[in-house]
Amino acid sequence: MTLRRASGAGLLCILLLAALALDLANQGLAWRTIHALTGEERPLSQLRGMVELAGNLIRVQLDTRPSMPIAHTQVSPYGINVFLEQEVEPAKRARSLEMVAEAGFRWIRQQFPWEDIEIHGRGDFEDRRNLDITGAISAWDKYDQIVALAQQQELDILARLDNPPAWSRADAGAGDQAPPDDLADFENYVRAVAERYRGRIRYWQVWNEPNIYPEWGNRDVDPQAYTQLLCRAHAALKRADPANVVVSGALAPTVAMSGRNLNDYVFLERMYAAGAADCFDVMAAQGYGFNSGPQDRRMRPTSFNFAHNLYIRDLMVAHGDAHKPIWLTEVAWNPIDAVDVPPDVSGRANYGIVTQAQAARYLPGAWRRAQEEWPWTGVLFYWFLKRPGDSERNQSWYYFRMLEPDFTPLPVYESARSFIANEVPTLYPGVHQAESREIEAVDPQLRAQPDAQFGEMLVAGELSFRAHGTQVWARLLRDGAWEQVLLAQSALTQTHEIELSAGAGEGLRVDSIRVSDRAWATLFGPLAALLSGAGMLLWVLFDALRQRRR
Repeated sequence: MTLRRASGAGLLCILLLAALALDLANQGLAWRTIHALTGEERPLSQLRGMVELAGNLIRVQLDTRPSMPIAHTQVSPYGINVFLEQEVEPAKRARSLEMVAEAGFRWIRQQFPWEDIEIHGRGDFEDRRNLDITGAISAWDKYDQIVALAQQQELDILARLDNPPAWSRADAGAGDQAPPDDLADFENYVRAVAERYRGRIRYWQVWNEPNIYPEWGNRDVDPQAYTQLLCRAHAALKRADPANVVVSGALAPTVAMSGRNLNDYVFLERMYAAGAADCFDVMAAQGYGFNSGPQDRRMRPTSFNFAHNLYIRDLMVAHGDAHKPIWLTEVAWNPIDAVDVPPDVSGRANYGIVTQAQAARYLPGAWRRAQEEWPWTGVLFYWFLKRPGDSERNQSWYYFRMLEPDFTPLPVYESARSFIANEVPTLYPGVHQAESREIEAVDPQLRAQPDAQFGEMLVAGELSFRAHGTQVWARLLRDGAWEQVLLAQSALTQTHEIELSAGAGEGLRVDSIRVSDRAWATLFGPLAALLSGAGMLLWVLFDALRQRRR
């Protein structure tokens, strides 16, 4: 009898494994379920991913505080990195931004390299590098045109400030991206740029990836020194315009602990110890997906996927910065698995390996996950639009591009344009500013309000929006006091169409809209009772069969 049972159990296991293998091979229900949890597409990688996913249960859970009011998240999430300063022809800069706007992007991340603006010495903003061809010109001309073109296309700019000129360092071998010897020189440059574009550029990023080589030059990275530089730049930007928003340098994901490369969590922890909390309004992180799709829910500090920013968020919460957002300033998958990629590409696997079709699917999925699950994120900037030429085809990072140098669009450009054009703006769980892009308002006016969650309130005749959750609340100012007003409620998660209007002669005074999703809490009790009852029934049946055999 025992042998027969064992044989039956073995046969059942074989059949179940065969069914699972068949399902995975044909992308059936099990394949889709595992893909939604691990972001993996190959069957063996999916099985490994599920084993690794189980590791989430034995690690300390991250504290992300998704229900906090978080500033600078009301903006469009659609951004892209551009290299307009490297385009020699002004017409190509214009065409680049036309295609950015045509795709639906509302933000560009554009570098304003110090070495290309204050070129020859302190306070010298004249470009004399091509005297025999053009004569001396203003170093500002090119950047003035970039800013004007962005305004024409109604694009906001995240201006990246870095790359010191050679004259700012006594050591010629320090490296092109090493910080200046005197931080006052950098502070003066930051102030000059901010004053010139006051009212036209509001968001400023101070440096890029200061935790890895060569972004800090030919020297060991230094969280304390970067924090000092960040704080000096923060002070200069706020003096130029108190409305300026300071974005930290994005930290590169790395497990390295050597002098020239330092793990981003360790680097950020040391930044906080050095006083960085007072010196930025927005935390920047990178959003590379490497080898798995944006759905990947495996969380391990020494592995990198699209959800890597959750660890950054956890550190921010621990240091009292839960009210600040994260902007992902470089988001991409590297479609280097293509027939046109040369065989001698250096570092082919440095950024992961996906196909063009996968990269085109993953980017919309990244936007979707951030909007639905991460209310602390603001703009996600794709890395990147295009390069001026193809001389870098032998380098793996070149293949992130959306456009060929001649402006031919690649699949990821078309998928981005389609997703943005067809998106239905929706508020997902979190606390949203009343002026969020998803909310349509009649006769809107923003007014300063010190006791509002975001420091200002929206006054409007009507509001309308779509929200997805179990409860929707509005924080309204009525008779001089703030009230939380329930606008919609359901037992299970669903989409709510909300219209809110003021009484006659009055205007709505709205601070925020809060969406919550308590479907799991609602279902937990009935599910627990059902499982408990099913377990008891199975035990009764098992016990009855056992008694009968006796």
